[in-house]
Amino acid sequence: MSRLHTENHLVSRIGWLRAAVLGANDGIVSTASLVVGVASASAGSSEVLVAGIAGLVAGAMSMAAGEYVSVSSQSDTEQADLGRERKELETQPEFEREELAQIYVARGVAPELARQVADQLMAKDALGAHAHDELGISEMTTARPSQAALTSAATFAVGAALPLLMVIVSPANLLVWTVSVASLLFLALLGAVGARAGGANVARATLRVTFWGAFAMALTAGIGAVVGTAV
Repeated sequence: MSRLHTENHLVSRIGWLRAAVLGANDGIVSTASLVVGVASASAGSSEVLVAGIAGLVAGAMSMAAGEYVSVSSQSDTEQADLGRERKELETQPEFEREELAQIYVARGVAPELARQVADQLMAKDALGAHAHDELGISEMTTARPSQAALTSAATFAVGAALPLLMVIVSPANLLVWTVSVASLLFLALLGAVGARAGGANVARATLRVTFWGAFAMALTAGIGAVVGTAV
C-alpha cells in the first residue's frame, strides 16, 4: 500500500493572496501615478512627497474599507443561504437528502450509491454536506472580511511606500523617470511573486501588471504636464 501523504492545494491561498496582490498592486500603481502626475506639473520634491504620503494613508484606508464592505456582502449572502438550507433540513429532510443524492448522480455516481453517500454525509454533518456540494461553500473559500481588509490595507501601504522611497532618493530633475522605472520594476516583481505563490504563469502575470501600471503612469504624467502648463 502506498504511503498516504498530505497535499497542500494552492486554492487555500485564494482569500489572502487575492487581497495581498490587489493591495500591493494598487499601492504601487496609484501612488506612483499620483507622484508622477504631481511631479509632471512642475511641483517641488517636498510637495510631491506630501501628496504621495496623503495618497498612501487615504488609499490604505479606502482599500481596507472597500475590502471589508465587499467581502462582508459576500459573507452575508453565504450566511443567508446557510440559514435557508438549515431551515429546509429541519422541515423537509427527505427532500434535501434526495437533492444531495441527485447532485452525486449528476457527477456520475450510481443512484443507489449516491443515496448511500448522501445518507452517510448527512448523518455526520447535514448542513456541511449541503453547504459544500449544493452551495459551493467550503472552509477554504468562505468569505473573511477582516482578513481581507487588514491584508489589503497592509499590502497597499507597503506597495505605496516603494514609490515614495524613490522620491526621497531621486534627484529632483530625474524624479519622474526614477519613480516610473523603479515602480515598473516593483510591479514586475509583484506580478512574478504573486504568480509564483498562486501557481500561475509567471511571464503572463508579470506582463499584465507591468503593462497596466505603465499605462496608468503615462496617463497621469500626461495630465499632470498639461495641467501644469495650463496653470
